[in-house]
Amino acid sequence: MFRPMQRVRQQLSHEECVSVLEAQTRGVLSVLGDDGYPYGVPLNYWYDSESGSLCFHSGKTGHKLDAIGACDKVSFCVTEQGARQEGEWWYRVRSVIVFGRIRMVEERDEKAAICRKLSLKFTDDEAYISDEITRLLNATCCFRLIPEHISGKTVTEK
Repeated sequence: MFRPMQRVRQQLSHEECVSVLEAQTRGVLSVLGDDGYPYGVPLNYWYDSESGSLCFHSGKTGHKLDAIGACDKVSFCVTEQGARQEGEWWYRVRSVIVFGRIRMVEERDEKAAICRKLSLKFTDDEAYISDEITRLLNATCCFRLIPEHISGKTVTEK
């Protein structure tokens, strides 16, 4: 169902893909938008290593939610900033694409846990996180992307 990577020498192992997903904080979620146009939106995320899924939060209305309601098949792309070796002008960049189905998280405790884990990627201020969750959880949607296919590669930009 999913195409094999053409440049197999650049392909990342599953473990390397997971490492990128765990380390990064943002990616682009792509959905099937209005009138068949693709719609990509940058999002913060948390990789749930226990389930192997990716979790997101958002407001309760908008283009993204309408598109997810119409079609649960999505892709999510994460790219590292890249690294340059001493004496080289080019960067080596790893990227990962996750294909799968996304579902809304309805259960309140699961939503709160996702918001907490996502927030911990940015701050360890527990009081701030708890206050935000208390104030905003009812106005927040959470989603879980269950991967059906994950691939990644390293690109040398030269």
